Amino acid sequence: MAVHTYSQVWDLDIFFEGGSNSREFTAHLEKTKAKIHGFQQSVESWLPGSSLEDAATLKQLIDRFEEAAKPLRQAGAFVSCLQAQNTQDKQASELKARVTELSARLQTVLLGFDQKLSTCTPDEWTAMMKDPFLKELKFILSERRERAADKLPAEEEALITSLSIDGYHGWGQMYDLLVGSVKIPYRENGEEKLLSVGQAANLFADSDRKTRKAVFTAWEKAWGENSDFFAKVLNHLAGFRLNIYNKRGWDDFLKEPLEMNRMKKETLDAMWSSISEQKETMIRFLNRKAKLLGLEALSWYDLDASLGQANTRMSYQQGADFIIENFSNFSEEMAGFARKAFEDRWIEAEDRQGKAPGGFHTYFPESSQSRIFMTYSGTASNVSTLAHELGHGFHTYAMRDLHLFNRSYAMNVAETASTFAETIVSDAAVKKAASREEKLGLLEDKIQRSVALMMNIQSRFLFETRFYEERKKGVVSVQRLNELMKEAQEEAYGGALKEYHPLFWASKLHFFITGVPFYNFPYTFGFLFSMGIYAKALEEGQGYEHRYMALLRDSASMTVEELAQKHLQTDLTKKDFWEQAVHLCVKDIEEFLALTE
Repeated sequence: MAVHTYSQVWDLDIFFEGGSNSREFTAHLEKTKAKIHGFQQSVESWLPGSSLEDAATLKQLIDRFEEAAKPLRQAGAFVSCLQAQNTQDKQASELKARVTELSARLQTVLLGFDQKLSTCTPDEWTAMMKDPFLKELKFILSERRERAADKLPAEEEALITSLSIDGYHGWGQMYDLLVGSVKIPYRENGEEKLLSVGQAANLFADSDRKTRKAVFTAWEKAWGENSDFFAKVLNHLAGFRLNIYNKRGWDDFLKEPLEMNRMKKETLDAMWSSISEQKETMIRFLNRKAKLLGLEALSWYDLDASLGQANTRMSYQQGADFIIENFSNFSEEMAGFARKAFEDRWIEAEDRQGKAPGGFHTYFPESSQSRIFMTYSGTASNVSTLAHELGHGFHTYAMRDLHLFNRSYAMNVAETASTFAETIVSDAAVKKAASREEKLGLLEDKIQRSVALMMNIQSRFLFETRFYEERKKGVVSVQRLNELMKEAQEEAYGGALKEYHPLFWASKLHFFITGVPFYNFPYTFGFLFSMGIYAKALEEGQGYEHRYMALLRDSASMTVEELAQKHLQTDLTKKDFWEQAVHLCVKDIEEFLALTE
């Protein structure tokens, strides 16, 4: 029995009262601007050398960076929350532009900082890194130094960053604006409604196929009507990136995303290869699900359909309690974190119009608080999404006392903590099912998410890879984008679907995120990496909590290959680890196939 009644609306006033009209927030932006300027002056006056004083100067510079970066990240988190809770908030969009400009300024200063790091000789660098404080940050500082040496001169990189505000990032903001205007018409009980994309997406899990098909038809039409605009944005984003890569002398457009995720190409290849080799079992699952739904083959809009009549819905209160209870079976700290998030209104989950689609976690570093965004309608998938985002939050909690430099983990390991949390909850739901029908529905939901991370995400990776290859030669038309998307989906799903989603490239925000190129393969990495960690956690029970938190704390200060070697004693460039992780998912499918024989 819950002690608290959890609110489904988050508290943002604790940061800045008044939302997008907050005077306090306007003042915060001005103070942040001044701190960035102060950091800039310190960087410009720094002349790197090898004296003991130079190590002290570098430490002071790093302190000035943290003083500027923390309020900037606080501002970015606040604005992202404002935009998500109300897509019609025009003032929030204007604030987003101001934060983006400040971010670009700080990035420009960091370019100069990194360039100066790269001018240090190896002997000078070795001497400075003997300082105990700098030694703790050696991985990050060395990484920044090496990447700076691989780029254009600081003045040219600064110009690119400056131009990106109204160019590159401007196009990304244009996509956000366009998505806010997309409405999906839907008739319910004889009444015509205009759904936000987030509300419409939830209906793809509806048990009534007529509902799913009707929503999908309206969905395709809505995105198709705006496809020329979306194609224009996508082409400009990719064109901007490719031009920069060309100027830097980078031939491979995967160089940047791989470096950002601190992983080797061999690791990526080993992962995809292991998935492809075990895909036949996933195809058998899709075919069996089609049969159970009375279909010849699944269509795209059937992928999230629930099976059976078992009532697996949970109220928000029930979902929250279920998450806390099952987190506690693994980690009391994890359960305590989740309880605080629910009790202190860190979560925006209300099902209402005007919200952005999807879900996310963001962190307010000055307040040491997280905020989680989603739209909760009571499905098992919603409970899993909530656990997923709380996993992101727990990751930041585990690193809360580290220096800001050592907290900037890459997207692939970020998805590890979130998927680990999600797996704890979905596994518990299957085991505690009250009937065969309920177990079947929950097991299917769990498998469907595994399949999505290995097949849907692979289709995105295949699409984006081929799109970039064609974009090198010129602008890619809407028709060709649709063809590339459908071909990628057919390949990733092994031809198992009857109908595909050619306009998926337009409806998926991930293709338009300017901060991270190839916002796809890190999800699959994080999912399978977490499966390997989860297997160890099951072996050791609650005693694994501290080892797990130690892994999370190291996740931003070494490559993923080093992280796996240190904490899991495994080589990620070899297929063994990935095959074992994929097999854990295959075991779920085999259980499902046996139950439905």
